[in-house]
Amino acid sequence: MPLELIGWVAHQVESELIGRRDAAFDIEAINTTARIHEEAGFDTALVGYFSDAPDGFMVAAQAASVTSRLRYLIAHRPGFVAPTVAARKFASLDHLTGGRAAVHFIAGASAAEQAMDGDYVDHDGRYARMGEYIDLLNLTWTQDEPFDFDGAFYRVEAAHSRIPCLQTPHIPLFGGGGSSASIAVLAPRVDVFMLWGEPLTNCAAFMDRVRAATGDQRTSPISFSVSTRPILGATEAEAWERAHAILERVQHWNHGDPGATPENAGSRRLIEAAEAGELHDTCLWTPLATATGAHGNTTALVGTPETVANALLEYYKLGANRLLIRGWDPLPDAQDYGRELIPRLRELVAEHDRETSN
Repeated sequence: MPLELIGWVAHQVESELIGRRDAAFDIEAINTTARIHEEAGFDTALVGYFSDAPDGFMVAAQAASVTSRLRYLIAHRPGFVAPTVAARKFASLDHLTGGRAAVHFIAGASAAEQAMDGDYVDHDGRYARMGEYIDLLNLTWTQDEPFDFDGAFYRVEAAHSRIPCLQTPHIPLFGGGGSSASIAVLAPRVDVFMLWGEPLTNCAAFMDRVRAATGDQRTSPISFSVSTRPILGATEAEAWERAHAILERVQHWNHGDPGATPENAGSRRLIEAAEAGELHDTCLWTPLATATGAHGNTTALVGTPETVANALLEYYKLGANRLLIRGWDPLPDAQDYGRELIPRLRELVAEHDRETSN
């Protein structure tokens, strides 16, 4: 399987380790981050979505203007932009970037954040709405003639777009979530289901649940992405020293509420893995998930580039041919990943593919 390595680009350089800065549209930060990821050998960069942050379409467009190869995966919450309008926006971005756009559907992690944008649909309802939304996007991108749609959340008459996606039949569709509702809606519809880094046995079981829910309408098998936060060192001891130093700093800043039960199922899965043990498999380390309240991609792979590359290979073997890696100190870490981790991981994947193809 082709390996796709996904990084991160945002409107400013921030993390749980360094905190947030003013919510400004920092063009130089966007440019620098995009260039570093392209030079480090990443294939794609995720552009996140937050209810208080600048528009991801604009961030991706700016980043694409200073890079030539890096693709952009834009996180998108259905419910705030009409699906026919969103379809034209994504198609326009796909043309603007020369076919380097993709979309990652997210339903929203908390009712409080959804309310910031005026959305009061409950959790399962947000996923039901997402299903209609994706169906309408697909129709808008692929139908040559005007079409009607009458659903529980959306109704359109004689809808038509003069701009299809540059990629065919449309841009890649990603989606994620840890709940049964997310699986039921996304498994039949998306190209890539995204997971946060859990123990291998947990990931394998979750992937099996998703595969079982894909139905018989797909024209190609679903694939997976796994997201982790590698912490590297020249030696194992150095990597673990750095990991504990990061944990101490994150705890000092007291990000989130580690004692609160997260609303979303994906975060609860990370907390459960942390409660089962600090260390899983060879080097999956969970205390940072606990320290941050597991608000997102917060489990670390700790070790030398060789150790972490081998750990990532195990996720690839499960079927995750997309691997999202983001550092706790994002820009220096991205550069470090490009020096040894990414080249070694690509070598290991190539070796594995040759062995399994014989």
